[in-house]
Amino acid sequence: MKKFVYMFNEGNSSMKELLGGKGANLAEMTSIGLPVPFGFTISTESCNAYYDAGKEISPDVQEQILQALARLEQTTGKRLGEPSNPLLVSVRSGAVFSMPGMMDTILNLGMNDETVEGMAKLTKNPRFAYDSYRRFIQMFSDVVLDVDVFFFEQLLEEYREKHGYNSDPELTAEDWQEVIAGYKKIVKDRTRKEFPQEPKEQLFLAINSVFDSWNNQRAIVYRRLNKIPDHLGTAVNIQSMVFGNTGDESGTGVAFTRNPSTGENVLYGEYLINAQGEDVVAGIRTPQPIATLESEMPEVFQQFAETCHLLEQHYQDMQDIEFTVERGKLFILQTRTGKRTAQAAIRIAVEMVEEGIIDKKTALLRVDPEQLNQLLHRRIDESYPRNHLAKGLPASPGAATGAVVFDADEAEQLGNDGKRVILVRPETTPDDIHGIIAAQAVVTSRGGMTSHAAVVARGMGKACICGCEALKIDLKEKQFRIGDTVVNHGDVITIDGATGEIMLGEIPMIEPQLSEEFQLLLAWADEARKLGVRANADNPEDAQKAFEFGAGGIGLCRTEHMFMDAKRVPIVQKMILASNLEEREAALAELLPMQQGDFEGIFEAMQGFPVTIRLLDPPLHEFLPDKEELLVEVTKLQILDPSSAELVEKEQLLKKVRQLDEFNPMLGHRGCRLGMIHPEIYEMQAKAIFYAIAKLADKGLEVKPEIMIPLVGHVNELKEMRQLVIDAALQVQEETGKTFDYLIGTMIEIPRAALTADQIAEEADFFSFGTNDLTQTTFGYSRDDAERKFLQAYIENKVLPENPFAVLDQDGVGKLVETGVKLGRAKKPQLKTGICGEHGGEKSSIEFCYLTGLDYVSCSPYRVPLARLAAAQATIRHEAVERTLQPQI
Repeated sequence: MKKFVYMFNEGNSSMKELLGGKGANLAEMTSIGLPVPFGFTISTESCNAYYDAGKEISPDVQEQILQALARLEQTTGKRLGEPSNPLLVSVRSGAVFSMPGMMDTILNLGMNDETVEGMAKLTKNPRFAYDSYRRFIQMFSDVVLDVDVFFFEQLLEEYREKHGYNSDPELTAEDWQEVIAGYKKIVKDRTRKEFPQEPKEQLFLAINSVFDSWNNQRAIVYRRLNKIPDHLGTAVNIQSMVFGNTGDESGTGVAFTRNPSTGENVLYGEYLINAQGEDVVAGIRTPQPIATLESEMPEVFQQFAETCHLLEQHYQDMQDIEFTVERGKLFILQTRTGKRTAQAAIRIAVEMVEEGIIDKKTALLRVDPEQLNQLLHRRIDESYPRNHLAKGLPASPGAATGAVVFDADEAEQLGNDGKRVILVRPETTPDDIHGIIAAQAVVTSRGGMTSHAAVVARGMGKACICGCEALKIDLKEKQFRIGDTVVNHGDVITIDGATGEIMLGEIPMIEPQLSEEFQLLLAWADEARKLGVRANADNPEDAQKAFEFGAGGIGLCRTEHMFMDAKRVPIVQKMILASNLEEREAALAELLPMQQGDFEGIFEAMQGFPVTIRLLDPPLHEFLPDKEELLVEVTKLQILDPSSAELVEKEQLLKKVRQLDEFNPMLGHRGCRLGMIHPEIYEMQAKAIFYAIAKLADKGLEVKPEIMIPLVGHVNELKEMRQLVIDAALQVQEETGKTFDYLIGTMIEIPRAALTADQIAEEADFFSFGTNDLTQTTFGYSRDDAERKFLQAYIENKVLPENPFAVLDQDGVGKLVETGVKLGRAKKPQLKTGICGEHGGEKSSIEFCYLTGLDYVSCSPYRVPLARLAAAQATIRHEAVERTLQPQI
């Protein structure tokens, strides 16, 4: 017969998948000799068998449960349901991963009208016995019989008020007997059945409830959010009871071996004298800090402190411990790895290395890279309530509070006056850049994670929420509606860019905290990792921030973002609207020194590290006014002022916008196609790069530019654009007398480019995989439309395991990356390769890049620390994997 049930002394911590996290820990604590109340664990496989049998416990499992119960009775010398010496047990769920939403713990199972009298005689404490019984009825009825706890609490509160009691410990045994009678009546009224008196019936009903809770709505949502597989199932832990409510020499508590908020190496927790476990968290009585236990029960405190030290040394991690003291004797009910803040995780990891408990590699694996975002951006103080309004796409992490404004000019004016504002728009354009700079954060009702607002905000490190379609924005009335709620101009809102939440009113913030331990951990990460980490930065300020965060270069400098400044947009528009080459070159001549100045600033900020510069990529119409808004303006002028010069100008502008308008701009006249048709644009940009290098050479600064041609789909495109860059370099060399050391490569973002990478490699010094667009072209998704319309439903319904724009699709897009690397290096073994899409800042995608043999990843400056840690973790986990190429920075 297959084994489904394990006594605590039959397991250990390595059996987590079979016994669940709690069961494995109880078994491990038992094996190392800690005072653990004895019991048994019904395995996770039993849960799957329960569902396979149509939600029934099979006869085999029932038999093994009864056998384990008999062994527990033999070991304790007590019997379940025996009035003279009753065994009482707790029933707890115990999944492989700790999961809020599972069934709440049931204590004192086995109590009934007979055993309560036996407990009263045995303990010579009738008050304790009847108090325990009423707790069991309330708990069991709520968790198993689905009777709302409100009815019990209401009865108890009314009873206390009627008899003049302030707290539960004041009630006598007789009082509790009256309350019990009332509780049983509630059960009868609500379930049409008597409260179950047979202890074994109670036990199996409780076990069924644990299994059922595996698929309750809370648990399903939690698994989906945390990517926990549905097939794991939950274990059930049956444990003999010990009592913390037998008098003033008893108590119960919860403690961490270190402070889970700060990481400080001190015992942290709470306890209550003369109480059971749920009292500590119920809020009815105020618990005491664990440190005061030393004066209340010095011997127990000393034993507990030693036990905490032993557990931490044994598990080599901070522990979350539940304990009970029964008549002066300490019992450990549970230990598990303690949850902690990012700040605490880093401090604990570093200090445990310094204390000799773990090594550096283990410390690096202990910190979740995603947690580092908490430390690099302002975040909402979780101790304050949230007045939730709506939720959009979490486009850029961080949190912000400010007054709502709907106009970029006003945002700039108020921001310059020192006022905190949040810019709310249907969507943003390059014309709004000055307002975004001045605002604390940006919210849009349209657009996705790659919209203008999202990209610009991420680059600046500002919080941003996009695509919040629940916002009905009225720019004329300067207000937005969410259902029946109206938020007017000047009203204060708070946003959380990490979750996409919009809240009404001001909520206090916690400022970024970069501790010495944080810097030390990242230094260890740099020692361990073999994958380079660069940043996406489009201006000197972002480059400087990237350098400060430890980037080893710039992996993507999007030159189109340099044109989005409000002072430059008119010149760009002049260049676009030029009627002939001469006019266009005149506008480009105005832009060249501006671009040159940007490049100089970026090169200086990076202090000799390589900088990959992507030549202009988006369609030209993106720099022009919105067609619909322009049409409205023209129509108004035709009615109000038909002979004005302004009308002529607007009509010409509208005509050009219509000429440049495209049915599918993403697949239209952009990227290298723009350079092929208008080579003068790319020539200007290339010259600006080389003029910048020449100028910095006079300062003694060595520059390593890597000039990237975007959206190449055929080798002939790269061949022609490569020659254009070389010609520009030669021309500047003749003018300045300087020689330049540079690379010319391409961004692989079209499937054909990946599939013909061997041909393209003949003309490329490097490949940079633009996984944002490569994902769009591979899936055939428009990111903005997909994220707004159907992608979330796909993820919820498990059509897709993840959002492919957030986590690299390794089976599809990943295969194209692998193919591109393999074909490219077959032609050029030393070909430098990296990725510069947002996936370069996501931990599982970084691990894929390491295993694929890429040289570097590039991400937002604010995700550089995350990428450094994730790259180190990938190296540590796969140290045995042979790399085909020594990576470069």
